[in-house]
Amino acid sequence: MTKKEALKLFEDRKVRTVWDDGHEKWYFSIVDVVAVLTDSDYQPARKYWKTLKSRLIKEGFQLVTNCYQLKMLSSDGKRYLTDVADTEQLFRIIQSIPSPKAEPFKQWMAQVAATRIDQLQDPELSIEQAVNDYKRLGYSDAWINQRIHSIEIRKELTDEWQRGGVQQQQYATLTDIITQGWSGFTTKQYKNFKGLKKENLRDNMTNLELALNSLAEAYTTELSKTRSPKNIGAHKAIAKQGAGVARTAKNNMEKQLGHSIVSPLNAKNLHLIDAGEKTDALPIRSQQKRGN
Repeated sequence: MTKKEALKLFEDRKVRTVWDDGHEKWYFSIVDVVAVLTDSDYQPARKYWKTLKSRLIKEGFQLVTNCYQLKMLSSDGKRYLTDVADTEQLFRIIQSIPSPKAEPFKQWMAQVAATRIDQLQDPELSIEQAVNDYKRLGYSDAWINQRIHSIEIRKELTDEWQRGGVQQQQYATLTDIITQGWSGFTTKQYKNFKGLKKENLRDNMTNLELALNSLAEAYTTELSKTRSPKNIGAHKAIAKQGAGVARTAKNNMEKQLGHSIVSPLNAKNLHLIDAGEKTDALPIRSQQKRGN
């Protein structure tokens, strides 16, 4: 049974969700839903749900009794067990929370569920949904186009790795080789450089960073198709070569621009780039040497 965590937006409020492939249903973080309906922050919503849950259990509300927990990403970057409910359970819980947002939220939940079923039948709808989600988060059209392209390239690479016999647990190793090969940072170091914790690194890259990462992954895919590597050692060697092409392009760009392509900017300030404002990317001369 495969579970995929996702972040959904209701009126610009974040609601953590998990899609369960086995049962083909969404599970929603109850605390996040309470926060939306009561227009409160996490801690007050958490206390509200604790009190409400206790009352509903005493009243013999079986659906609440059967709610279970899943580990979800918290604002501090760590994963904690969180009370979740499927659509049916959540509809019943919402009825116990007086809120003018109750009905709009129910409609939104139904749309989330219907959209997922449609996406399973037509994968192109997933791309459309991703575009809409990025727009609501404030990303520019130019960045979104680049990001969607990078998703397609990444999917082609992982499909090629799967075809070549790479085990899924080895994807991270190969990804680190590619990332470090062109940027000078491992994925973890890159996240630290940008001030990230559990956030997706690609969602916090600039347009040029995304372009170079995509170049490295696309070239790695083509090399793998041409050479048909038979073991992980061969895949690692190809990953290094793919990254080398992007590193050469990066070095040439930096000579022309006079500053580093690898930027400490993240999603919180990426809009500065598209607005043409001055970024705080580090000049090459002052960068700490990273072996590239």
